[in-house]
Amino acid sequence: MLELKHISFQVDDGSRELGILDDVSFTLEDGRFFVITGPNGGGKSTLARIIMGIEKPTAGQILLNGRDITDLDVTERARLGIGYAFQQPPRFKGLTVRRLLSLAHGSDLPEDACCAYLTNVGLCSRDYLNREVDASLSGGEVKRIEIATLMARELEVAIFDEPEAGIDLWSFAMLVQSFKNLSRGKHKSVILISHQERIMQLADEILVVADGRIRTRGSRDEIFPDLLGQFDEDCGFRGKEAQAQ
Repeated sequence: MLELKHISFQVDDGSRELGILDDVSFTLEDGRFFVITGPNGGGKSTLARIIMGIEKPTAGQILLNGRDITDLDVTERARLGIGYAFQQPPRFKGLTVRRLLSLAHGSDLPEDACCAYLTNVGLCSRDYLNREVDASLSGGEVKRIEIATLMARELEVAIFDEPEAGIDLWSFAMLVQSFKNLSRGKHKSVILISHQERIMQLADEILVVADGRIRTRGSRDEIFPDLLGQFDEDCGFRGKEAQAQ
């Protein structure tokens, strides 16, 4: 179980302190599929980075299964079973896709297992196994490979930051099915940051973050109908205030 208690985060721009998150608290129970949505710049990605340990909160406490992990770094949190898929994944010249999947899994993966993970994210698996994760791959390909590495791990909490970004429609359909499979128990808890309605329809719970605060939280059946129509053509969340203008 993941618990965030009164999390705040501020940055200093040289002349003043800017508040990015303000007194955010929630609990994510084991086995829940959790979608965080809200307007661009509202604090969603910062919240995910704080859970992973990439950023440190200026106030508040984070607990994983009752253990205080607030002061643990990224490596220590990864060892405890928190995984994070970036909006812009890193590249690794000299490291093959198959080797990367095996490293994520913690032991050598047979070829058929590697192929299954790649197929789940919409890649023609055998064409990629021995390719390097370098500049020869497109942004969308690297994104899908990173998602596959999280699927290959045994995690307490898996965090996906806008996994649909840069993904074509056919591959997106494959990802949606993969996330459905994850929600059936591969990982204890899954957090997705997304504006996509099809992804939100998978959620057990939806949390709306705007202006650094939780605006609403509830079950999919409670929250999703109210969100329909609050997304512009670029899938940007507008919110009721913008709709009224």
